Amino acid sequence: MPVDVTPGDSPLILAFPHSCSVVPEIYRRRLNPNGQALRDTDWHVDRLYSGLAPGATTVRANFHRYVSDANRDPSGQPLYPGQHNTGLVPLTDFDGQRIWDDPPTPREMATLRSAYHVPYHAALSLQIARVQSQYGFAVLWDCHSIRSHIPKLFTGLLPDFNIGTASGASCDKKLTARIEALCRAHGHYTVVVDGRFKGGWTTRRYGNPARRVHAVQMEIAQSAYLASENPPWTYDEGKAERLRAVLGELLTTVTGWRPDSI
Repeated sequence: MPVDVTPGDSPLILAFPHSCSVVPEIYRRRLNPNGQALRDTDWHVDRLYSGLAPGATTVRANFHRYVSDANRDPSGQPLYPGQHNTGLVPLTDFDGQRIWDDPPTPREMATLRSAYHVPYHAALSLQIARVQSQYGFAVLWDCHSIRSHIPKLFTGLLPDFNIGTASGASCDKKLTARIEALCRAHGHYTVVVDGRFKGGWTTRRYGNPARRVHAVQMEIAQSAYLASENPPWTYDEGKAERLRAVLGELLTTVTGWRPDSI
């Protein structure tokens, strides 16, 4: 199955579009060595969140972003016009380097979209509707991580917590402010709201406070929980536990939050 869904019993939905490293063999052998390294994976982000929000619904992609990026606009519109973007079926990595020896044809890309992107978003849409029907609103927390140093995408080091709300359009501003305040309260981590990463297609498509769906993309710098941002992408238990304490507090707060009017 291209997507795993675990229904929960709270207003919170956790989405994991990029944590899987599975590439079907028919496509894996067509990737070049750079592509086969899968450097743009959200390494261990599902492990990072594991058990932190027991009542949350989870929607998890079972395919790698190189065969279909579940956080990209299927129309092909770039997320960040004028900057380096990767597409629905990327041809380059975040560093701008080619990832394919034999790239998928346009027809194959359409097939990949139907096989992976469409069912992922069908599942996510269904869960948002179910949660919203049950609670009167839903909060979608899109779980991401990325290397902290990618000159092709941004200058210098990325902040530890990158909170994306489509420039304020996808989430109640009071909730965004509470999330930011909790991130900053611990002092150890750097934080930005709607900086380089304002949220991908998921945040922008579903987040609509007027329609009682609040969406936040949380992009975490991998240096905050990995021993190294290079192969073998080792999970650092000490770093991760410190980070998980903050994430647990964030998710508990988000789960208990209620909009002013439902």
